[in-house]
Amino acid sequence: MTTLSQEDDVLVKIPKPWALPDSHASDEAVFLGRRSFLRTAALATAATALPPSLMAAPSLYPARRNEKYELDRPLTEESVAARMNIFDELTLKHDEVWKVAKGFATTPWTIHIGGAVQKHITIDAEELARKLGVEERLYRHRCVEAWSMAVPWTGIPLARLVELAQPLAKAKYLRMVSLASPEKLPGWYASKRVFPYYEALTIAEATNELAMLATGIYGHALPPQHGAPIRLVVPWKYGLKSIKSIVSFQFTTEKPGTFWNDLSPANYTFECNVEPNVPRPWPQTEETVLGTGETRKTLLYNGYAEQVAHLYA
Repeated sequence: MTTLSQEDDVLVKIPKPWALPDSHASDEAVFLGRRSFLRTAALATAATALPPSLMAAPSLYPARRNEKYELDRPLTEESVAARMNIFDELTLKHDEVWKVAKGFATTPWTIHIGGAVQKHITIDAEELARKLGVEERLYRHRCVEAWSMAVPWTGIPLARLVELAQPLAKAKYLRMVSLASPEKLPGWYASKRVFPYYEALTIAEATNELAMLATGIYGHALPPQHGAPIRLVVPWKYGLKSIKSIVSFQFTTEKPGTFWNDLSPANYTFECNVEPNVPRPWPQTEETVLGTGETRKTLLYNGYAEQVAHLYA
């Protein structure tokens, strides 16, 4: 339940550098058949898991795909993407996060939106997704550890949350904070780092068309290892900016700190954009595609320069 308080246009198509050639696309009948199966299965599962008051609520997944967002490669196999995760609050062993995350409960999940806004909002993560609407987008994902994936995220364009929050004119940044719950996160004390994880974007970055809040992946809700129930996705930046399991959105007038910039300012900037010629802290000119082992040249802004370069002119 949401609560409000007064507190606080002949065309010649020029392919994008990331565009997927038609010869690489999946057969439509196969794709649609799979999505139909997934939808039926999801609804069947929901019918046995939801309380009577929510039985009539339609499933959010699989969501309609926004065809505007294309890729230059096939999607990464889900089994690969699901077993290579960085979520240090759960465990420092990246290939074991999925195991540790199995017991991580993500429903219900309360989110608070506040700071320099017209009205503070407290809302459940699923209610937020239903209220603002979700869609599927195919994005490249680039880790600062020089590996990459091709991912079908489902989620909310972040600009919609900004619009919902009605930030004051003086708000310049959006700060986000992850769950702070040591009893649920066994990696909390296994690192010298001080949690909870926190990140931030400028308002211009947050309202860019690419920025989204992911609530699903591969046609279903996010599993815990991917940052369920809601995480940030900013594909022109390194994955470390895509904060997981968010509980708070705060609009600020002053530039806030970010987790890795505060830890190592010489290696990680506030922006942490994908810039192949900038070591961060090791060489970033190439990347290894998970699942195939293919080596690719790293593209400026991860191939999304057309959409975001103006933000840093």
